[in-house]
Amino acid sequence: MMSTMQRLHLTHPLHFVIGLTLWSGWFVTVYGGHAVACEVIPPDPEKGVFTLINAMLLLVSVAATALLALLTVGCWRIAKRHEGRLRFNARLSAGLYLFSALGVAFAALPVLGIPPCL
Repeated sequence: MMSTMQRLHLTHPLHFVIGLTLWSGWFVTVYGGHAVACEVIPPDPEKGVFTLINAMLLLVSVAATALLALLTVGCWRIAKRHEGRLRFNARLSAGLYLFSALGVAFAALPVLGIPPCL
């Protein structure tokens, strides 16, 4: 009988949706948090991009990108140990994690150059 504490192997088909789910969770969190932060504690416009809001957005984005990148590498490495369907599952998951990581990184780029709450 499978224990609830057992690890979900990187060859499992559920990984096909985990990366995109993490990306969408990041997106909702960052953009929702940005809107709330701008309403509750708007930063001084004179500070430009050097605000607590942008720092927090960048921190969450770097963490999400790092997690997705680690999952990409993990799936790619585990694919080398398997053949057939399990290799396909791991490689497809790696590609989807990479796509999600690039999506987070690309969508987070404005944090580096645009002041919040414009």
